[in-house]
Amino acid sequence: MSGAPHPDWITPDWPAAKRVRALITTRAGGVSSGKFASLNLGAQVGDDPQRVERNRAILKACLPAEPAWMKQVHGTIVVDAAKATRDTEADGAVTRVARSVCAVLTADCLPVLLSDRAGKTVGIAHAGWRGLAAGIIESVVRAMDGSPQDLIAYIGPGIGPRNYEVGENVREAFVGKDPDAATAFVSRQNGKYLADLYALARQRLEAAGVAEVHGGGFCTAGDERFFSFRRDGNTGRMASLIWLEES
Repeated sequence: MSGAPHPDWITPDWPAAKRVRALITTRAGGVSSGKFASLNLGAQVGDDPQRVERNRAILKACLPAEPAWMKQVHGTIVVDAAKATRDTEADGAVTRVARSVCAVLTADCLPVLLSDRAGKTVGIAHAGWRGLAAGIIESVVRAMDGSPQDLIAYIGPGIGPRNYEVGENVREAFVGKDPDAATAFVSRQNGKYLADLYALARQRLEAAGVAEVHGGGFCTAGDERFFSFRRDGNTGRMASLIWLEES
């Protein structure tokens, strides 16, 4: 690692083991312009590919290795970060190998970081409403291959409940499987709902056996520090990353 994280980036505040490292980027610190300004890390959003690669190089300088970028598809597939390639279709990654960096890209969806208390295994999930409803969090918990009660989680920046209007189809995707999910939806006069992704993620984590959950409280759509597809339409992507240092 030859660089230092931009002061605007987020270091998760959670009681992970000493060898667990995590980092979440914001819009700051890159070379992209316009709607991608400035640290866009998404290669499939229409930004200049050379600028995206420069942005990724800026980030890599702050990490022990190249992140395990994946082709995210709003599904439930989880891969070993050490084996992932840019063409690997997956929305979750885990690793037990030091210096292997798990990563997801987001611009309203939730990044969910996980670690066991001993600091031997870490994982990450890209959790938008489709992935949450389909079970991406449960898939990552299973892939970490330990007791869920021994895991802790951190939920990074995603769209907040005041700005996330959805239709009945989204509500039914959750409530049809778990009636308690209804508490995460507030009906509006236009027939739509305001959805609380953070509450839905916490419900899924708790149901999977993960009782200790940190983070939350951000809103990508309401905070200009973050990219937001809901606010801006086509825009850049931020990265959330987790890895293990040598023990």
